[in-house]
Amino acid sequence: MLPVHRFAALFIGVVASVLLAGLALALENSPEDQTMMKRRQQGILTGMPFMANITPRTFIDDAGRKLYVAKAPTRVVSLAPSITEMLFALGLDEQIVGVTEFCDFPDAAKAKPKIGYANPNLESLLALRPELIVAPREFHRANVLAKLEELKIPVMLLEATSVENIFSHLHTLGRIFDRSPVAHAMTQAMRTRMAEISGRTAQLPRVRVLYVINSQPLITVGPGSYIHQMIGLAGGINIASGASAPYPRLTMETVLKENPEVLIFPMGSVETVPRSEQQEWRRWTTLTAVQQNRLHEVSADALNRPGPRVMDGLEALVRVIHPEVFSSKSVPVHP
Repeated sequence: MLPVHRFAALFIGVVASVLLAGLALALENSPEDQTMMKRRQQGILTGMPFMANITPRTFIDDAGRKLYVAKAPTRVVSLAPSITEMLFALGLDEQIVGVTEFCDFPDAAKAKPKIGYANPNLESLLALRPELIVAPREFHRANVLAKLEELKIPVMLLEATSVENIFSHLHTLGRIFDRSPVAHAMTQAMRTRMAEISGRTAQLPRVRVLYVINSQPLITVGPGSYIHQMIGLAGGINIASGASAPYPRLTMETVLKENPEVLIFPMGSVETVPRSEQQEWRRWTTLTAVQQNRLHEVSADALNRPGPRVMDGLEALVRVIHPEVFSSKSVPVHP
């Protein structure tokens, strides 16, 4: 069985608590909704906020829900480590009144009141008196959302399936909290760094990569996962690129056929592939990665959390996929 703490952790940056079960079909098919979707698509392409305005303080979240936020919230609860990191990066330390038990960065997050990750308690949430709750889309607790809506507490659901989504989330949170200049400066710096890092590998041969989330069963990343996109930006070819799910299971038959040249294992404060498990891969002696001793660890905290540190994760990928592009004097990746 897959350890809950490890598989949940990959989604942690993209994960943890409250999702509204479904939209009304009439709304989905309305002209207004079609206009919203066009704006969302444009936002993904441009990196500008894709949660389109209906009024100056009304937004559309990643579940397609309308949220009205009358003014910049003074009390916000984050239900994912990646969201917590974005809020802190926007300078909202004083406004953050609750985070999950997995929110450990920056250090100030450790001192915030903790809300459960897998099963957040409604009473505990309400005791924090939030004016806004920001959560990943994956958690399905319609009863909790219905109660929060009844209490007029808006819940924003975020889902990062691409790097552009990460930029868009920062822009949107910046608008909600009146921190747009900070958000724009941050995303511009991230884009500049992304271009510089990926540019180093642009003319290099692609390297076949397997990103191992778990070995038994073997779970990796596929299309629809932003880490799949990051592998491409780092000069790699994800051997699971033909999969039909963002986090597919692979057979060893497929792995042996695709013959990855690099095996990558996330290591971090929450998600970790133990070194003993990594070493078990060495028995597959026909794999090029094993023959060339290219089994590498990367920072799960940077790479698996779709937030401000994701470019540290990209650099970590380049360093193990194309180590030749960095000199020995290069500044190491931030922990």
